[in-house]
Amino acid sequence: MKNERKQQQQQQGQQISNQKAFQYFQMNLHSLVMHFFIFGTGLIIGVTLTLCLKDTLLDFPLNQFFFQSPPPPPTPLPPPRPSLRPPPPPPPPAATRIEIKEEEYLEPPAKTMHNMEDKELIRRASMVSLIGKSSMKKRGVPKVAFMFLSKGNLPLAPLWEKFFNGHEGLYSIYFHPQPSFNGSMPKESVFYGRRIPSKNNVTTFSPKMQVVEWGKFNMVEAERRLLANALLDLSNQRFVLLSESCIPLFNFTTIYSYLINSTTSFVESYDLPGPVGRGRFNKRMKPHLTLEQWRKGSQWFEMNRELALEVILDSKYFPLFKRFCRPSCYSDEHYLPSFVTLWFGEKNANRSLTWVDWSKGGPHPTKFGRLEVTTELLKGMRSGSSCLFNGERTNVCYLFARKFLPNTLDRLLRFAPKIMMFD
Repeated sequence: MKNERKQQQQQQGQQISNQKAFQYFQMNLHSLVMHFFIFGTGLIIGVTLTLCLKDTLLDFPLNQFFFQSPPPPPTPLPPPRPSLRPPPPPPPPAATRIEIKEEEYLEPPAKTMHNMEDKELIRRASMVSLIGKSSMKKRGVPKVAFMFLSKGNLPLAPLWEKFFNGHEGLYSIYFHPQPSFNGSMPKESVFYGRRIPSKNNVTTFSPKMQVVEWGKFNMVEAERRLLANALLDLSNQRFVLLSESCIPLFNFTTIYSYLINSTTSFVESYDLPGPVGRGRFNKRMKPHLTLEQWRKGSQWFEMNRELALEVILDSKYFPLFKRFCRPSCYSDEHYLPSFVTLWFGEKNANRSLTWVDWSKGGPHPTKFGRLEVTTELLKGMRSGSSCLFNGERTNVCYLFARKFLPNTLDRLLRFAPKIMMFD
C-alpha cells in the first residue's frame, strides 16, 4: 500500500513539474515574440526616418557646424630635365590682312592695258559690280561701253571720231585687236590708250597671247574679255559689241537715249532647223543643254550691265561650248543666243541692233564698197524695218550696220551730217 501511495505521489509531483515547465516555456515564448516585435517595429521606424531625412541632410549646410580643414597644398612638380634639342623656332607672325578700299574698285582704271589673267580680271569685274550695288551715288552719269573687236586697225575711226565728238563722259571705248597688231592711234583720238590686252593665260615665264580666229571659240573668249574690262567701270551701264567694219546709223544723242532708256537687252536668238541651225548641235552637251534649247543668232549684241555680269560669270555653259562646239559648230553664233534664251529670255528683245545683209547667202554677209553707199541704202537701214521697243511699235530697229569697206569712209563722212544727223 505504501508503495502504491508513493508511486501516486511521484506521479503527481511529475505532473506538477511538467505543468510548471510548460508555463515557463509559454512565458519565455511570449517574451521572445515581444522582443521580435519591438525589434521589427524599431527597424521599420529607423528605415523610414532615414529615407525621409536623406534629402534634407544632403542639402543641409553641415559645414556651418563642423570645422573644415584647408586642403593640403599641391605637390610641386619636379623640375624639367634639360633637353638636348634646340628650342623650336617662334611661330611665324600672323599674315597681315590687306583690306582694299571701295574706292580702289569703284574708280575706273586709268589705263586699259594691264597684266591681269582672265580669272583675276573676272573676279575684279564682279567685285566692282557687287560693291557698286551698295554705292549707287558713286555710279555717276550712266555711260555706254563701245567695244570694238577688230582684226587690226580701225579704218573707219574718223567717222566714229565725229560720232563721239562733244559727248565726253557719256561713253567708254574698248579696242581688242589681234596680238600681232603694232599700230597706234594719235593722242588726240578717242581711241588712244583704249586697247585692252589680248592675253589669255599669263605666266611668269611664257605669256600666251590670245589670237582671235573666225569660227573658233577664242572669238567668244575675246568678247568675254571685252565685257570684263568694260565692267571695271561702274558707270558703264550698256555694252555694245562692234567690229572694224561697223558704222553708226544715227547720231550719238539718239543712240545713247535709245540704249539707256531700253528695258531689255538685244541678243538675237532663234530656232533654225537644218544643217546650219539644229544640225550643229552636239549630243554630248546633254543633259546640260538639249536640242530644244539650242539657238542661233548674230554675235553682234547689246546688253545691260546685269546680263553682262551673268555672261562673264557663267561657269557651266561657257566650258560646255568650248569643249563640244567646234567647227562646223560656231560658238559665236550659238553660245550667247542659247545661254541668254535659256535663262534670261524674258529680259531680251530677241533681236540685234546691227543691220547686216544676208540676202546673197553664203557664210559671210554682203560687203559694201564705195559705190554701194547711197542715201537710199542708209535710209533703208535706218527706218526700213518694224519692231517693238519697250513694248511699242517703232521703225527704229537698227542703230548700227556692217560690213563697210575702208574705201567707203569719204562718202560716209559726206553723208553723216545730212542723213545720220551728226551733231
